[in-house]
Amino acid sequence: MQIRAIPAFVDNYLWLIGDGPEVVVVDPGDAAPVQAVLDAEGLRLAAILITHHHPDHTGGIAALTQRWHIPVIGPAAERDRIRGLTQALVDGESIQLLGVEFEVLSVPGHTSGHIAYYAPALASLFCGDTLFSAGCGRLFEGTPQQMHASLQRLAALPANTQVYCTHEYTLSNLSFALAVEPDNADIRAHRDHVESLRRNQQPSLPTNLTLERQINPFLRSDIPAVVEAAERWSGQRCDDAVSVFAQLRRWKDGFRAAP
Repeated sequence: MQIRAIPAFVDNYLWLIGDGPEVVVVDPGDAAPVQAVLDAEGLRLAAILITHHHPDHTGGIAALTQRWHIPVIGPAAERDRIRGLTQALVDGESIQLLGVEFEVLSVPGHTSGHIAYYAPALASLFCGDTLFSAGCGRLFEGTPQQMHASLQRLAALPANTQVYCTHEYTLSNLSFALAVEPDNADIRAHRDHVESLRRNQQPSLPTNLTLERQINPFLRSDIPAVVEAAERWSGQRCDDAVSVFAQLRRWKDGFRAAP
């Protein structure tokens, strides 16, 4: 089944799932680019999947549902913050769309009720702003403990899982990853690859969990080099993976890559 990115705003990706004539869209923060693809290709929208309540993920719901009378599926814990939600799901539930089962995973941290959708038959994960390539989302509502647990849950999915996150943050994340692990050859090789993609206006996504386990500092908080870097930056001893993660997230929040 085809999964493709629809660029929106400055750096968002809205994911369109399906071979046609019906398709599903994930996190449509803007209706216009979605509708343009549907019109150009004669496609029908079958459903909307939402990972969390932020406007750049939900802003297109009203316009799309005005034209398409379809289910809008999202996190039950954020039901009151997502206007237009028609079906609220919780951890462990699943939904069938286009003949594909999507499992719901609770991944709080970026927001308190954030969910992800995992489609085993597609080996695909739609994780919103929880896991990015070489990075993770900011902790706007959750705690380091929650986000670390959420990331570990996602990292435990099969290694071949394709990760469809929703922002083109990869190059800036790789700059931070190199600050943490300057001797990591996998990070350097992937940075070179992504720079080539971006020069040609190609997305760096999807990524995959095999790669992320090699390059993403937020999935590597038990690696000695990452622990040492977090302790060196913070000037504090980190006694466990959660404390390492917390220092990495604080470091990343203020990080600026060298020009």
